[in-house]
Amino acid sequence: MSDTEQQRPHRTIRSFVVRAGRMTEGQERAMKENWPLYGLELEDGMVDFKTLFGDDRPVTLEIGFGMGASLVEMARRAPEKGFIGIEVHPPGVGRLLADARADGVDNIRVYCEDAIEVLAQCIPDGSLAGVQLFFPDPWHKKKHNKRRIVQPEFAQTIRQKLAVGGVFHMATDWAPYSEHMMEVMSAAEGYQNLMGEGQFSPQPDFRPVTKFQKRGEKLGHGVWDLMFERVS
Repeated sequence: MSDTEQQRPHRTIRSFVVRAGRMTEGQERAMKENWPLYGLELEDGMVDFKTLFGDDRPVTLEIGFGMGASLVEMARRAPEKGFIGIEVHPPGVGRLLADARADGVDNIRVYCEDAIEVLAQCIPDGSLAGVQLFFPDPWHKKKHNKRRIVQPEFAQTIRQKLAVGGVFHMATDWAPYSEHMMEVMSAAEGYQNLMGEGQFSPQPDFRPVTKFQKRGEKLGHGVWDLMFERVS
């Protein structure tokens, strides 16, 4: 190996592509006006949930909330819980901030960052009641399957952040990805499938049906939920 190759930084495989979507005027305004209320910064380091939400409420983290409608709805329905959302696409963050402020939802906080970096630098070990990963990019082509976020190493990263008894809840509308998720999670140390070995979960009442899901169902797509509890 040459000196140049030794010095070259290791490239992390990304599970997402940052799309250059334009923000609307409303989204830009929401970011400017509401970020001080809801926004969290990577450089602020480890979060103290009690300071963040004012008490010892259970906290759920969602990775990749899209345009945020589902997450805002869950937070509105469960004011006794805290919610942290992570999304890399600014238009989605702007939309969530606008909706949360309009609905008077104050039990939600947001990162506009890479989830892997947030988990490593900002989320204390053993602190989360739940982690949600709904409709992540399935990376359909076989040569791109390695980019799927649900991999053995990721499962253990999530386990480290969950409290014992906390639940990792996934959902996808792509059957091959659901099978991949089930295979990875069934083999993951320290987890137990809440529905029983190899079983998918019915969609729980607390997960709202999104516009994305409705559109897929109209096209005949199925939806698969998986719920795995940290047991050790």
